[in-house]
Amino acid sequence: MHKARLTAVCVVILFTCGSLAKPNGQKNKKPKQVVPSIECDVRAGKIKLPEFIAKCPANCKETMQRVYGTGVFASISSICNAAIHSGVITNAGGKVIVKKMAGQAAYKGSQANGIRSLSLLNWRESFTVAVGKPKKGVIYPTSLDYSPSRPPTVKPGQKEAKAPPAPSALPATTVVEPITTAETEPTTTAAAVTTPQTITTGTTTTTLPTTTPTTTTAKSRSAVHKVRDAGSIHPYFASLASAASARQSQSGHGKAQAFRGSSAIANRFSPRPNTGLRRPEAGSAVRRQPAPSGPGFNRVQLAQPERNQQAVQTNPSRDTRPDITDYERWYYNFGQYAPRGPETDAARKSLPEMTHTRVEPLDAWKPEVNPFDPAGFNAREQDSLPQAPEAISLGDSNCKVDIAFLMDGSWSIGKRRFKIQKDFLADVSQALDVGVAGPIMGIIQYGDDPVTEFNLRAYSSSRELKPAVDKIMQKGGLSNVGKALSYITKHYFSDANGNRGGAPNVAVVLVDGWPTDKVEEASRLARESGINIFFVTIEGADENEKQNVVEPNFVDKAVCRTNGFFSLPVSSWFGLRKTVQPLVKRVCDTDRLVCSKTCLNANDIAFVIDGSSSVGTGNFRTVLQFVANVTREFEISDTDTRVGAVQYTYEQRLEFAFGQYNTKAELLNAIKRINYWSGGTSTGAAITYTAEQLFSKSKPNKRKIMIVITDGRSYDDVRAPALAVHRKGVIAYSIGIAWAAQDELEYIATDPDKDHSFFVDEFDNLYKFVPKIIQNICQEFNSQPRN
Repeated sequence: MHKARLTAVCVVILFTCGSLAKPNGQKNKKPKQVVPSIECDVRAGKIKLPEFIAKCPANCKETMQRVYGTGVFASISSICNAAIHSGVITNAGGKVIVKKMAGQAAYKGSQANGIRSLSLLNWRESFTVAVGKPKKGVIYPTSLDYSPSRPPTVKPGQKEAKAPPAPSALPATTVVEPITTAETEPTTTAAAVTTPQTITTGTTTTTLPTTTPTTTTAKSRSAVHKVRDAGSIHPYFASLASAASARQSQSGHGKAQAFRGSSAIANRFSPRPNTGLRRPEAGSAVRRQPAPSGPGFNRVQLAQPERNQQAVQTNPSRDTRPDITDYERWYYNFGQYAPRGPETDAARKSLPEMTHTRVEPLDAWKPEVNPFDPAGFNAREQDSLPQAPEAISLGDSNCKVDIAFLMDGSWSIGKRRFKIQKDFLADVSQALDVGVAGPIMGIIQYGDDPVTEFNLRAYSSSRELKPAVDKIMQKGGLSNVGKALSYITKHYFSDANGNRGGAPNVAVVLVDGWPTDKVEEASRLARESGINIFFVTIEGADENEKQNVVEPNFVDKAVCRTNGFFSLPVSSWFGLRKTVQPLVKRVCDTDRLVCSKTCLNANDIAFVIDGSSSVGTGNFRTVLQFVANVTREFEISDTDTRVGAVQYTYEQRLEFAFGQYNTKAELLNAIKRINYWSGGTSTGAAITYTAEQLFSKSKPNKRKIMIVITDGRSYDDVRAPALAVHRKGVIAYSIGIAWAAQDELEYIATDPDKDHSFFVDEFDNLYKFVPKIIQNICQEFNSQPRN
């Protein structure tokens, strides 16, 4: 008995616990973090979130997306490459937590994990990266909110429910009928039912309620051709209007048509003021109808029945024969023939079965019976005819430069000379042929402080620039040119202002007399950032005024070269316009814009690689990795740094020539594919071969650099071949490994030897000399004389 009670109590307890348990026996699970993926080129500034997690793909290092800073990065940096640089992830990709912070000054560049970050003076926003493992209880957004890069546009064919399409000046190719309401004849026995009716006009769909008796069927009215607004009505169009009205009255269906802007049918063809040619809205499909041309015919827009077969079948007053052209169908419906009644239409419907009834109404186009004789048009009607759109210039593709003009707005000029300066800038914009595929132009006015009048992306043609220049008002103040140059270096040539990156940056400074501050230091920073500075000095200081100049010889201290190419002195403001063409010719001579050339983008580099049997397969792969590491530091393209390679033993082999691979990814893959040759060591013959096969085809504006890598003494003489390439302007570096002869390395290297000759005892230590070689190359480039 007690046992039975105990069993019952246990059953009750189990039942109670089971009812309190979670459904399906599930436990509380932590929400799983969903990590959105990003591409290698995504910058932190493009994502609006202050803190987020993202997943980077593999191989971002090869994309060479730019990174600015170390530890704390500017928001224009690539997120994934910044993470690789910081060691948060490897080149295989991975998850990264990004946290944004305020901008700062002096982002410091460095080399880490195969990524070279660049220096930056300042930026408005910064970010840091951390390992993509969220803290306990922290859930990051599962999707990323990107900042829009451009305003949204309406794609062709997209429907807009609010705004009706603008009237087109060209003949339409689709059935575009006025908005109509179909009213049926009232009856005394049938109940009327109100149903919505959908009417399509152009690209806009409108639903209108229509009252339809249950015992009758409403038929849509015949489509009428549309006469575009004009100042007056031609007599022929008046006949068309009367014919259409008569045809409607004969149909006997009691149809009425509602027109926008008019409630009476009698006013359908009444004269209206000419509103001019209107642009079609984006999204409206407008095509030219292949039909006879003529001033009168172009004023008529035809309705094409083949786009709406249902309308054609229910419209007894329209010709539907398939064996006639669109023009013939229009001519029969709306031409000089008298309006036809229903019986005529019925008889005409049998015509498609008759093969001998094709009518050619060509007489309508003879001079004596031409209904479209332009003699009847007045001047206002002819002005309203469609005009061919004016072609928009894309700019002079032979002058692709980004130009900033620094105009003098100081009080020393006066209003008249300031107007001459504006006229000069307008003339320069016309001569440059500004456009998106050619030069683009912006203007900064300086006085006490510089002010951007408009940036590089503000106007895309010379025609748009001229009125913008005319509206510039004089600022006044001193002539602080140094301040203006510092301003453009830090703020103007940026992606946000339209800087295109691949085009040279040019700053043209117009100054009345002389600056009121120092320009040397500001100009040096501008030149080092790649800005080509031109000075146009008007009415410069004479002998008696030179004592008032703040900085003597300020032009020579500011320009890229002191050879006269970058400076244009003008004796009088009234002779300023004569310098338009000389200035345009100089700024468009991109080969001489030397300030755009840097130590990383102005070289032809030839690697001469020892493939002798003493190297071995494993060490040869180490040498190739060294070649790739050096190559990765440069900007590679057909117009920037180019790289070639020669492998040698007793013989020589050209692995690839200058310009054969014009992207960094292609070039690195080509280096990786070089096969080990094996053999003897003839370094002298290899140097001569390199001069003939590579440097003989080098571009004249490129610095020629040869890097010889060898692990032993050469079987032939190296002094004569090395001296020959030195005389041709080749800068030679020698890198010896293990058993290389020190004297031969010094013969090969350009003087001084200590900066161009290196030796390591093991192949695995080659990587240590990559930063030293890059540093020496850049120091030599920056120390070139400016003449």
